[in-house]
Order: sequence, then structure tokens, then C-alpha cells
Amino acid sequence: RMLTRTPSVVAQVFLLLSVVLVIAIAVIQINQQQVLSPGLKYGIVLDAGSSRTTVYVYEWPAEKENNTGVVSQTFKCNVKGPGISSYESSPGALAKPLDDCLNKVKERIPVHLHKNTSVYLGATAGMRLLRLQNESAANEVLASIQNYFRAQPFEFRGAEIITGPEEGVYGWITANYLMGNFLERNLWRTWVHPYRKDTMGALDLGGASTQISFIPEDPEEHSNSTLQVKLYGYNYNVYTHSYQCYGRDEAEKRLLALLLQKSNASANVDNPCYPQNYNTALTMKYFFGSLCTQSLRPANYYPNQLVNFHGTGDPGLCQEMVSLLFNFTACRDREDCPFNGIHQPKAKGNFVAFSGFYYTINALNLSGHFSLDDFNSSMWFFCSQSWAQLQFMLPKFEEIYARSYCFSANFIYYLLIHGYNFNAETWPQIHFQKEVGNSSIAWSLGYMLSLTNMIPAEGKLIQLPLKPPLFAGLLVFLTATALLCLLFLVYLCVVSHHRKNVPRVEHVFIPE
Repeated sequence: RMLTRTPSVVAQVFLLLSVVLVIAIAVIQINQQQVLSPGLKYGIVLDAGSSRTTVYVYEWPAEKENNTGVVSQTFKCNVKGPGISSYESSPGALAKPLDDCLNKVKERIPVHLHKNTSVYLGATAGMRLLRLQNESAANEVLASIQNYFRAQPFEFRGAEIITGPEEGVYGWITANYLMGNFLERNLWRTWVHPYRKDTMGALDLGGASTQISFIPEDPEEHSNSTLQVKLYGYNYNVYTHSYQCYGRDEAEKRLLALLLQKSNASANVDNPCYPQNYNTALTMKYFFGSLCTQSLRPANYYPNQLVNFHGTGDPGLCQEMVSLLFNFTACRDREDCPFNGIHQPKAKGNFVAFSGFYYTINALNLSGHFSLDDFNSSMWFFCSQSWAQLQFMLPKFEEIYARSYCFSANFIYYLLIHGYNFNAETWPQIHFQKEVGNSSIAWSLGYMLSLTNMIPAEGKLIQLPLKPPLFAGLLVFLTATALLCLLFLVYLCVVSHHRKNVPRVEHVFIPE
């Protein structure tokens, strides 16, 4: 009888344990999901560039990876109208264009998270120039933005003018983050640091400045020109430089100023970079009103005086004029100093070229990476077209961009080949692209990533290491154990009942 009782007790204990464990695991797993589901955080970054403002919405899970959030872009909105530096005389007019985008943003972020969602505005070279030219006007523009955001439901963390090196490094962080060079998912779907993965250099072309950022061959040698970046627990020494007045728009204003300076007839000027038969009248203020062209301003400068520019579509002459925008003599043939007397280590590895680089390449009907010969022949062909022909060649035709693509292409050629010392061999290592997946390559994501380092990590969650497959497996195992124990107990009951009946029957049939 003792023998029968022992397996029965063991089976009952196992049954009870299995049932308790199934309930406990299910309850913890369900609660765990409830703890994690609202664990998404949001951040908004306004990229206030010289030619326009773009609003980005980012989200990341509340649990952290080495103190840096795993961030992804969920929404992007282009604010109508020019960049914020154009509102120097009417800062109050900024609110209306911002409203259109902010109303869409409010719909994208759950209402209960609005007050905990941080908003950052970073202004770049357009505002850097305005601050140098008229500091009080720049402060008024920023103050008007501060006032606007005080009335918004989000947590406004300030509007600031970021420096050129910051813009360069944030762009580098974005590009490498999106390419998976900082983090990747392993077989167990957890985030790990990629083994021996090289980072990429970043080339950014804005309206008022251009940036180059990369990790040099020997960072120690260039330590005074590199910035240290810490991400996901690793340090990176990044060389970065921002060239003010070398953005696409400011460089073109300098070209127009040079053409006017070289022409005898001040009212009518030939422009070899504009398409054949294209004519436009621009005010002197349009190109001489900038700090970048101040030194070229004529003695008899009348801001409202019109200058007629006539396009001649001459690629050779255009290239000659573009070369005058670079100061190659300041370096006195030093190898680590390409132009403007700026120290730069030798560019190495793969690069991603975004913003203005991408849009110009796209207009030339090129994409990704290609040879320098392909680029040159596409540029020559494009620059030889008449204004009437261009309207059929471009996927999206907007006069202000269409007339300038030939100039931009020549400027990019000069900047990359003679400025940054790329050559026919290294040119194919430059990948021209605008986004990775659904995320734009822009400094704003890198800015957000750096800022999430400062956003305090969430309180540690009671996190059982139960991934869905393991949870399902345990559930099946414990349920099977409980069923087996139940069957075993039923079997023991039947056997025990059967034994109780057998002696009586034997007693009846015993012969005398």
C-alpha cells in the first residue's frame, strides 16, 4: 500500500507544480507585455536648414542598449516656405507654416505621451550666417520659435544653432547607425555590436555649408582635428570639417557675383552654368545680400537693381568658373591640406553622400555608386541641354532647381576631386543615397541618438528571459507533464479500486 501511495503523492505534487507554474508563467508573461507595450518613447527634431525646415518624428523602445536608444524614424514633414533665417524681418510669420506640420505630428504620437515627448530644434548654416551678420535678428527668430513651442503640448527642449562640426558628426552618426555599423541583431534577435565592421564616411551638402566626416587611417596622428563620439558603449574618433559658404546655394551666389564682376555690361551677364536659352532677372540683393559674397560686392551696390542672366550651357566654361570658388593656393601643395588652408587626413573607405549630393546625382539620372567617367559624361550631356529640353528630362521640374543642376554637378565634381582628393579609383566608393529603409540620412537622427544618451534610462523592468518560442515550449512541456500526472493518478485510482474488489470475489469462490 505504501508503494502505491508514494507514486500517487509524487504524481499529485508534479500535477500541482505544473498547474501552478503554467498559471505563474502565463500571468507574468501577460503582465510583462503590459509593462512593455507603452514602453515606446517619442522625440521630435526640427532640422532648420538654410533653404527649408524639416520635421522628423523618432521613436524608440523604453528599454536601453548601453544607454542609447534604438531609434527609428516614423514620420517626416517638410515645412512650407523658406528656411527660418529668411524670417529675420518678420519672425512672427513662422508660426503658420510650422502649424501644418505640427498638427500632423500630433496625430502620429499618442495623446497621452504628448507631454513627455521632447522637441528639439537645431538650426544649421543659414542661421550661423545670420548670427554673424545680425546677431539680434538671429536671436529674435529663435525667440519666436521658443514662444511658438510654449503653446504646444510637447516638452520643448530648446532651439539652438548647432556648430558645423556638430552637424558633420551627427550626419556621420546617422549614416552609420542606419547602415547597421553600430548595432545589429544576432540569431537570438537581440542587439549586439557588429564584429569588425568598418564605419563609413559621411558627405553632406546643404544650402549654406558642406561637411565631410570620417575615421582617419591613424586617428592618433590627427587627434587635434578629431572629435570623440561615444555610442553604445564604444568610442569613435571622427575627423570632421564644415565649410561655411560651400553649401549649394551660397556657392552659386558666389558664382553669380564672380560672373557679374568679370562682365563689362553690368545689366546683362552670360552664365555658362545655366542651360542654353534660359533667362532670368535677379536682384543684386539676391546674391550680394549674403555674408558669403560680401567681399565681392561692387562699390556701386544697389540692393534692388536687377541683373539679367542669360544661360549659355557651356560645360567647359562652367567648370572653369566653378574652379575659381576654391582657394587651392592657401595650402601650398601640402598633401594633407586640399583647399582653403584646412587640414584634412586622407579620405579612406566607403562614403555615403546625401542631401544636396543625392538630389543633383538623381537629376543627372544616376544612382547609388558609379564610375567617375559615367559621372563626367552624364554631367557633360546634362549641361549641354537647352532650357526647353530640360523640361522633358527631369523627373520633377521646378525652375529654381532645374536651372542650377549643371552648376551643382560641376561644383560637386570640384569639391570631391580637387577639394577632398577623391580620384577615379576611389570615386566608386562614394554611395549617393537619400535614405535607408524609411529613414532619411540627415544630421537630425544622429542628434536624436546623442540626445537619447542623456534621456534617463527607464527603471529596470522585471524581465523574464522568456522569448515567445521558449514561453510556448515551456507551456507545452508543463501542460504535457500535468496531463501525464493526471492520467497516472487516474490509472492509480483504477488499479487501487480494482484491487479492493478482487479479495471479495476470491472469498466467494473458495471451495470447501
